[in-house]
Amino acid sequence: MAAGAPVEEYPQEIDEQLTTFDSSANAVKAMLEKLMSLSRNDLVQKLDPLDQAKLDLMSVYTLNSLFWMYLVTRGINPREHGIKQELERIRTYMNRVKEITDKKKAARLDKGAASRFLRNALYEPEDKEFKKAASKKSADTPPEAPHRKRPKQS
Repeated sequence: MAAGAPVEEYPQEIDEQLTTFDSSANAVKAMLEKLMSLSRNDLVQKLDPLDQAKLDLMSVYTLNSLFWMYLVTRGINPREHGIKQELERIRTYMNRVKEITDKKKAARLDKGAASRFLRNALYEPEDKEFKKAASKKSADTPPEAPHRKRPKQS
């Protein structure tokens, strides 16, 4: 504060809340300074399009949230201001990006592996006595036709 400026009194009940708010505001300021020190082009070139969209949405949402807080500190009801619709619009885009991200992370079905798994799981070995008789018979006589595999089921 400037020297000679009147010191405003405030209730001691809110002292802890003001201290927390001040430290939070300083943390936001430090983060913004760090973000602003980087060249946007350098930052965007390193990201894929989905991450670029996330960065843009995060930046816009943060700025609009700060403006919301500014309106509150000025005694203006932000719910009656256009900022509310803007924040809702940004949230819908954030949900769309989240859906795209979730689709990328979702497990994919390998149809070939699934069909092999089912085919092998449904395989029934022949009776042992029948197998022994067949092996004796095949040793005595030449094979007539090769055994056919079970047909694939779709």
